[in-house]
Amino acid sequence: MNSSMDEINLLRQHQRHQQHHLSVRGIGEEIDLEIDQCEDPTFSGAALEGVTSHHPQDPVVPADDHKSFLIPCSQPGAVDGQPQPTPPQAEERAGMLRLSAHTKKKKKVVKKWRDEWADTYKWAYVAVHDNTSRIFCTVCKEYGRKHRRNPYGNEGSRNMQMSALEEHNNSLLHKEALRLQSASKEKVQTPEIERPVCVKALSKTAASILESLFKKDPHEAEFIQSIQEVVHSIEPVLVKNSQYVQILERLLEPERCFIFRVPWVDDRGEAHVNRGFRVQFSQALGPCRGGLRFHPSMNLSVAKFLAFEQTLKNALSLYKLGGAAGGSDFDPKGKSEIEVMRFCQSFMDELYRYLGPDQDFPAEDVGVGPREMGFLFGQYRRLSGHFQGNFTGPKIFWSGSSFRTEATGYGLVFFARVVLADMNKELKGLRCAISGSGKIAMHVLEKLLSCEAIPVTVSDSEGYLFDGDGFDYVKYTLIRNIKAQQRSLKEYLKTFPRAKYINDAKPWGEQCDIAFPCASQNEIDQGEALSIISSGCRVLIECSNMPCTGQAVDILRKAKVHVAPAKATAAGGVAVGELELNPEFSLMQWSVEDFENKIQEAVKQTYDRSMKAAQEYGILKENPESLVHGANISAFLNIAQAMTDQGCV
Repeated sequence: MNSSMDEINLLRQHQRHQQHHLSVRGIGEEIDLEIDQCEDPTFSGAALEGVTSHHPQDPVVPADDHKSFLIPCSQPGAVDGQPQPTPPQAEERAGMLRLSAHTKKKKKVVKKWRDEWADTYKWAYVAVHDNTSRIFCTVCKEYGRKHRRNPYGNEGSRNMQMSALEEHNNSLLHKEALRLQSASKEKVQTPEIERPVCVKALSKTAASILESLFKKDPHEAEFIQSIQEVVHSIEPVLVKNSQYVQILERLLEPERCFIFRVPWVDDRGEAHVNRGFRVQFSQALGPCRGGLRFHPSMNLSVAKFLAFEQTLKNALSLYKLGGAAGGSDFDPKGKSEIEVMRFCQSFMDELYRYLGPDQDFPAEDVGVGPREMGFLFGQYRRLSGHFQGNFTGPKIFWSGSSFRTEATGYGLVFFARVVLADMNKELKGLRCAISGSGKIAMHVLEKLLSCEAIPVTVSDSEGYLFDGDGFDYVKYTLIRNIKAQQRSLKEYLKTFPRAKYINDAKPWGEQCDIAFPCASQNEIDQGEALSIISSGCRVLIECSNMPCTGQAVDILRKAKVHVAPAKATAAGGVAVGELELNPEFSLMQWSVEDFENKIQEAVKQTYDRSMKAAQEYGILKENPESLVHGANISAFLNIAQAMTDQGCV
C-alpha cells in the first residue's frame, strides 16, 4: 500500500512539474522557451516509465494528449527502488512512449506559445525574426536560447498559466531582469553624453583626453559635456604648445570633492536626509569662490560642471580667484521658513570646516537667495566663533554690496550691447526672448526696458508667457509681484488678457532678434535650436551655465548664430562678487551710475580679452563661435600659467 501511495505521489509531483516546468537555473544560463523534458532537474538521471493512473482524484487526461503518465524510477524496471530485469519488449514500448509524449508535447507547447500564451503572459510576445516566428520576453527583448530568464510554466489550464506567471514574477531571475530594466530606464532618462561637436577635427591628443575622461566618469553627463566644449576650443593651444596637454589633464581633475549627508526635521517632526556637495575645482589663481544650489536635480556631476565653469569665469577676470560650486538635492519650494533654516544649519554643520577667507567663498545660485545665505552665514559664524564677511550675497551688513542681485542681470544686457556694437547694431527696438523668471531673468528684463529693447517672453516651470506688444515697466512690476508671491505666470492674463500663456513649452519659437536663456543648463536642445533659427534670432546671450546641448550648439554654429558664452557674459556679476571680498569695499558709497560703469568696464575688458585670444590662435572675428573659443582660450591660459609656475601639485 505504501508503495502504491509513493507511486501516486510521484505521479502527481511529476504532473505538476510537467505543467509548470520548474527548471532551476543560475542567472545568465541560456535556455530555450520550448520545453524539453530532459531539462527537469527533479528527475534528472532517472528513467521514465509509463503507467496508468486509476486514482479517483487524478485529473482526466484526453486520450489525444497522453496515453499514459511517465513516472521516474531509479533504474529501468525497478520495483520499490530495487532493480528488476526488464524484457526487451517493455523497454522498446517504454522508449516509444517517451518519444511519442516528448514529440507531441513539444509541438503542442510551441503552438500554444505562438498563438495563445502571449495574451496570458504579459511578459511574452510573438514577433518575426529572420523569417521565423519567435517568442520574445518583454523584459530582456530576447528569444529562444538567447532568453536568459526562465519562463516558468509551459502548458496547462489558464489558472495554472497565471499561477506559473506569478511564480515567474516572484523569482529571483525575473526580479533581476526587472532591476536591469529599471537601470536601463534610468540610463535613458539621464542626459545622453554626446561626443564632441567636431570630434573628427580634434587632434589625437585632445581626443585621447576626452576618451580617458569618458572612461573615468561615464555617467557624469553635464561635467563631460562642459569639458568637451572647452577641449574643442583650446585644441589650437594644445597643437601649438604640447606642454599644455599635461596641464589640461591635471586641470580636468578637481582638487577636492566633498559629499556629505544633511539630516533635518520638518515641522511635523519627521526626519529627512538629503545629500550635500561641494567641489573645490581649482585654487591655482587664489581662494575658491562659487555658488550653492538647492535643487532636486543637484548631483556630483552638476556640482563638478558648475565648479569647472566657475573656475573659467573667475580666470577671465582681473581678480585672482579659483572656482568652486556645490549645493544639495534639497528643494526649498513648499518648505516653511523654519524648515529651510533647519536644513541650512544642518548643511553648514558639515560644510563650515571647508570654508574660510583663504579657502572658499560660497555665493548664491538656484534655490539659494538672501534668506538661505543669511541662515548659512549665521550658522557658519556660530560654529567658527568669529565674524568673517566671506559669504557673497545681497545683505550689506555682512557681505558688502547692496547691488549684488542686479550685477549679473545688468551685466548680461551690457554684454549684449557690446556684441551688437561690434556688429554695427544697437539694442534699441530689438525683440528679445527671455527664459526663466528668477532674479537674473527679472534684472535682464528690467535693464532691457531701460535700453528701450522689447522683451516679449518670460517663463516658469509650467510654460512660458508671451506678450506680443512687449513688456513695459507696469507689466514688469506685475510679473515681479507675481513671482514674489510664488504664483504662476498665468495670473498675468487676468490683467492683460491679450497676452498668452503656453503650457509645457519654451519661448524659443516666438519671433525675436536676441535670445536670453536664463533658466537652466541644457534647456535648448536640437529642436529648440531649430526654433530659434526659424524665429529670426541671430544673437544668443548665454545667461545660465551651458544652456545649449551639443547638438544645439552644432545647429546654431551652422546657422551662423552668434553665441556669447556664460563664462564671458557673467563678467558683471563676477566683478562685483570679487569686489565684495575687498575689506574696504563695504565702506564705499556707490551710486547707481558708478555701479553700472564698473560693470560695463568689466564687461568690455572681458570681451576684448576673449576676442584677442581668439584672433591670436587663428579664429576669425566673423566666426560665430569666435567669442566662445576666445573666452575658453583666455581663461585656460591664465590658469595654465599659474599651474606651471606652481609646479606639479
